[in-house]
Amino acid sequence: MRPPRGAAFALLATEFPTLTVRPLEQAGDANVLWLDAQAWRAPGFDPFDWDEHVFGASRTCGEARGLALHLTGAPLEALATTALEILTRYQGLVRRRNSASEGPLFDTLLARHLALHDLSKPLVVADHRHALDTWQWVLRLAPRAELALQLAALFHDVERLLSEADQRVEHHARDYQAFKDAHAARGADVACALLEEVGVDPDTRERVRWLIGRHERPEPDEDLALLNDADALSFFSLNASGFARYFPREHTRRKLAYTLRRLRPHQRWRLAHVRFAPQVRRLLEETLEAASQEDTPRELA
Repeated sequence: MRPPRGAAFALLATEFPTLTVRPLEQAGDANVLWLDAQAWRAPGFDPFDWDEHVFGASRTCGEARGLALHLTGAPLEALATTALEILTRYQGLVRRRNSASEGPLFDTLLARHLALHDLSKPLVVADHRHALDTWQWVLRLAPRAELALQLAALFHDVERLLSEADQRVEHHARDYQAFKDAHAARGADVACALLEEVGVDPDTRERVRWLIGRHERPEPDEDLALLNDADALSFFSLNASGFARYFPREHTRRKLAYTLRRLRPHQRWRLAHVRFAPQVRRLLEETLEAASQEDTPRELA
């Protein structure tokens, strides 16, 4: 019997149209990961604590079997709400694509992108997850996104593999915007050199160069705005908890404010469907309050 569907299920289906909700007995041969919605919704819960559990389960099951999430511990609508938050955090595992990113060329690019990352280094692991997540946010916001925008999302932070693979230094920058601009410019060159090696056409490469080179400064270009939205949303939904553990409180506050400015106001409603660590939520609420003089985003749920 199909369970009744309310607003939470409708939003879940809209945001993740390629995934299905079905009874446990229909999971087939997928590796089933049991998750407790009550634990996820506990007041002091930090989603960072689940990362290795979920990402680790994905590594062990492989692509052949797939990974199924089995949620327990809450009524149906609450389960759907929780599922949206969990899938949002781990959407890099979904790997949705569209017609522009299907096929052997993008397969090769994903393999080359992975090969750039030394996954024995925790900071590089975080960078790899963020890159995949930003790519997935682009497709979530713009399901028909062209190849250049998807590649810009995937490679936008590739420079960090050269400058911050072992230790983050951004909080020491005297001029934070200048530091981020230099990061973007160097990353554009690195990404385009790799794309040329793989055989991406010149027009696409130059569009990728332009997008990555400007991705730290929003401009009136729709693709660039989408890249900034995706990058910002990935920071909030995936990176913020780990960031707050690594950096001092004041730099975390500055990063939240900087990233919020890169997220267009009409996309801020999505923050209500993100699970934050308590300390990050408090800082973000303060940041949103400070930004309320410029616009009035929807309050966090």
